[in-house]
Amino acid sequence: MADEKKQRWLEGTYAKAVKKGPERRPRFETSSGIREEPVYGAADVRPGLDERLGLPGEYPFTRGVQPTMYRGRFWTMRQYAGFGTAEESNKRYRYLLESGQTGLSVAFDLPTQMGRDSDHPRARGEVGKVGVAIDSIRDMEVLFDRIPLGEVSTSMTINATAGMLLAMYQAVGEKQGAAPAVLQGTIQNDILKEYAARGTYIYPPEPSLRIITDIFAYTAKVMPRWNPISISGYHIREAGSTAVQEVAFTLADGIQYVDAAVKAGLDVDAFAGRLSFFFNAHNDLLEEVAKFRAARRLWARIMKERFKAKDPRSMMLRFHTQTAGSMLTAQQPDNNIVRVTLQALAAVLGGTQSLHTNSRDEALGLPTEDSVRIALRTQQIIANESGVADVIDPLGGSWAIEAMTDEIEGRAQEYIRKIDELGGMVHAISKGYVQREIQEAAYAWQRQVEAKDQVVVGVNAFRSDDPPVPVMKVDPALEAQQVERLKALRAARSASAARGALDAVRAGARGTDNLMPLILAAVKAECTLGEISDALREVYGEYRETVVL
Repeated sequence: MADEKKQRWLEGTYAKAVKKGPERRPRFETSSGIREEPVYGAADVRPGLDERLGLPGEYPFTRGVQPTMYRGRFWTMRQYAGFGTAEESNKRYRYLLESGQTGLSVAFDLPTQMGRDSDHPRARGEVGKVGVAIDSIRDMEVLFDRIPLGEVSTSMTINATAGMLLAMYQAVGEKQGAAPAVLQGTIQNDILKEYAARGTYIYPPEPSLRIITDIFAYTAKVMPRWNPISISGYHIREAGSTAVQEVAFTLADGIQYVDAAVKAGLDVDAFAGRLSFFFNAHNDLLEEVAKFRAARRLWARIMKERFKAKDPRSMMLRFHTQTAGSMLTAQQPDNNIVRVTLQALAAVLGGTQSLHTNSRDEALGLPTEDSVRIALRTQQIIANESGVADVIDPLGGSWAIEAMTDEIEGRAQEYIRKIDELGGMVHAISKGYVQREIQEAAYAWQRQVEAKDQVVVGVNAFRSDDPPVPVMKVDPALEAQQVERLKALRAARSASAARGALDAVRAGARGTDNLMPLILAAVKAECTLGEISDALREVYGEYRETVVL
């Protein structure tokens, strides 16, 4: 549609219709404040689209990182799960695998995430509540009992203690007869977003980045099929950011990690091909599809132009997606099935490599087995019945999608430029810039909901009194069982071997050798996660949050 033709339509047919019956809103825009035209035409897309698009599997990967995408195989269907003790979670994992799930995704409880054993005073009341409690290699063995680690792909949402959980996973794999080189999966290992948006950090940024780069080097050499990091925009979005901020802050985190690894002496093409990302799938379907495409293209350019990567795999943004937990409502929870379906559809249309679909009752508590089954079936129906997986990048070339993709990319670039001016992501976080931007976006969203400018069905419109739904609860007795198991471990292990292994971790932290072999040795000596974390705390100290008001 030429400019003149569209302008005639706007001033004539469209203007008359609006005058006769005003539109629902005075202005239509996405969550990022991108103005939505009433209709899009070719002139709304910047020149040079063919170059920006490319083709699937080719730079700049706007249309997907694999040449065949879902025509070859579907995305990995992961359902994030973990609660109580290792035994309880193991039952859920085997249930999910039997129901057709194609990859495991492990949720850990807060003490595990914060490097505290289950018998630590600060762990009281939190053991097994938001994920599974893992204190030692013995727990990890139980967690994956009768699950062949050489055959499954496992994602572990763990950050400050990622190296310890990875070492436990490797050790259990070896006990099963699976060599480290065949193990497949991902650790989140993204500490920068913890400082900015989530809070499960332990050590200050500098030693945290050292641990992360050690993991990069270790996995590149020992576990070549393992993704050593999942650079996460999900939690940034859950904290209230816009789609543009999610892309910008996630890729800025990625830049900081790559920069740290290169400065530590790693060749960019030796590790960048195993970097993975983790994004949120929100409610605005068109904006979300455009967001994923923009992120892929922008990262490809960053790696090629900024870091001089030569291997095309180093330029590929491969990502996992989870539907938006912050968009789930406790009111009318069955509505969440519809929300999750639309969000999952956006992720698939945007080209995700793996996907978790939230359950309808997660605004109320841990999901029941029935709810988890519906969430998994949602993915299976999209994959097998909707037809959207049969065409690669089916919305590519849509004037609206391409215009939004360009706009999100441009706005994200501006944020990255500002962060560069501040000295990089660590400095931007320490100055409170990132936190402030997220807080302001979250506040603006809340204002829209309270003013009913943004309708949330069942919350600020279309309300009804529905009967309560069954909610899963973790048995409080499981905490006592976990503590007893921990006492038994300490009583049975070789105290001198554990002590020596922890001394080696402390010495390694003071030196420059890779920490991962030392952590692995401590895990095999049956040192606990809390003990290894404390050994590093003695050397590195603990981070204190920058409060932003």
